Amino acid sequence: MNLTLKVWRQKNSSAKGTFETYQLDNVDVHASFLEMFDVLNEKLINEGKEPVAFDHDCREGICGTCSMVINGRAHGPLQNTTTCQLHMRHFKDGDTIVVEPWRSKAFPVLKDLVVDRGAFDRIIAAGGFVSVNTGQAPDANTIPVKKEKAELAFDAAACIGCGACVAACKNSSAMLFVSAKVSHLALLPQGNAERYSRVLNMVAQMDKEGFGSCTNTNACEAECPKGISVTNIARLNREYLAASLAAQKK
Repeated sequence: MNLTLKVWRQKNSSAKGTFETYQLDNVDVHASFLEMFDVLNEKLINEGKEPVAFDHDCREGICGTCSMVINGRAHGPLQNTTTCQLHMRHFKDGDTIVVEPWRSKAFPVLKDLVVDRGAFDRIIAAGGFVSVNTGQAPDANTIPVKKEKAELAFDAAACIGCGACVAACKNSSAMLFVSAKVSHLALLPQGNAERYSRVLNMVAQMDKEGFGSCTNTNACEAECPKGISVTNIARLNREYLAASLAAQKK
């Protein structure tokens, strides 16, 4: 197939970016979206031009680094799909495809389609972990966990931290990401020791990073490649309220 690509090019975080148009012919319909970009970059290099910078790693829908807004949608037109799992057969011959980076103050553009998502790392460092000294690792079945809670915790833990929720939100809110990380540990007994400090610290760091507020449009859930539910946001709000009340009593 033959395609017209309009790709965001930006030299660095302080430079003014713009869209550049490229024609790409004979694209294999079985190629992934990132493989198509590999072909584009090979073409640009052969022409003596600078290739397009974009993030990628596992290319298996696991790492979450393949962050692109494709035709106005985070990770492209398919639901529950990362950019690396999107294939060119879902486009048509002659299509014009617009590709740009995540748009958020908290995710500054480093170059072209690459953004700095260090804000997510700092939120995790603020409390998204268990630091209780358990001694020697116990057998998996020594701490009973109800099946329902185990499944909910597993669903929340599926979040890969790609940032699609932020890119899709009109407010650039990170509530879905933070709620998934809080829910994952709040639902398990191992996370109870730091339950209150965790949610207070992570929400405080989220606000410090400059993410917007949640106004419940559910765009985050619609664009999340792992289908993380907004019910986690409701759980986050309950956890935060309980932690705030507990802090007031001290």
